[in-house]
Amino acid sequence: MKKIFFLLIMTAVSVVSQAQAVIKVWPNGEPNDNGDKDDKAELTIFLPDKKKATGRAIVVCPGGGYSHLAMQHEGTDWAPYFNQQGIAVFVLKYRMPHGNCAVPISDAEEAIKMVRRNAKTWNVSPDKVGIMGFSAGGHLASTIATHAKNEAKPDFQILFYPVITMDAAFTHKGSMKNFLGEKPKKKALQDYSNERQVTRATPQAFIALSDDDTTVPPINGANYYLECYRHDVPASLHVYPTGGHGWGYRASFDFHFEMLHELKGWLESL
Repeated sequence: MKKIFFLLIMTAVSVVSQAQAVIKVWPNGEPNDNGDKDDKAELTIFLPDKKKATGRAIVVCPGGGYSHLAMQHEGTDWAPYFNQQGIAVFVLKYRMPHGNCAVPISDAEEAIKMVRRNAKTWNVSPDKVGIMGFSAGGHLASTIATHAKNEAKPDFQILFYPVITMDAAFTHKGSMKNFLGEKPKKKALQDYSNERQVTRATPQAFIALSDDDTTVPPINGANYYLECYRHDVPASLHVYPTGGHGWGYRASFDFHFEMLHELKGWLESL
């Protein structure tokens, strides 16, 4: 009965959440060349009703192995869920790296900065801006969480079945190749193995994954959680027994409602 009630609520909400705008992340031209002049970084903006707004905002990084983006079920489909909780949503269409990792990193950092620069206009609190990512987008989100400084650093992170490490034994090899190129240097492999970059200053994390994920080994998210724990970073790890990889907001995921309920509870605890 609870599941049916929750489904009815979310179905009703999905009707009213619509994008307010799609804006360029780099209106004066993109930095860091990826070799594709037609690939542009954009933010799709979903703002909650002003009466519900909590000031919290989330920049969403869809996955796709750093070769494409799953913009719907790992992006825009999440807007009603968050808007209903008074949270502003900014879905990032980041550029593909084609071996130049600075490309998506700069896009994600600028997206965080842009939200903070426009905090008053978008009814957002500059100290309540988080980042969320799925799969390779989870790698990008955890990269920003562990590497970014000052106004580009998020206040919290939400990671779904994330690629975390660049260790060849556990990484998603397609993501690694697309992110760092065919022959990455050892230092780059270490620098972007984000479990190695966790410090006490890393923002608090919600991590969700499936035990039977054969695309991105669950050890990625589990090791990231362990490093958060070891460095006294508040973190919540949720491992679902089935589901595989790439479920995002799809209701076909067997633990869809449990996941939404647990994420809502975690957000309320911040």
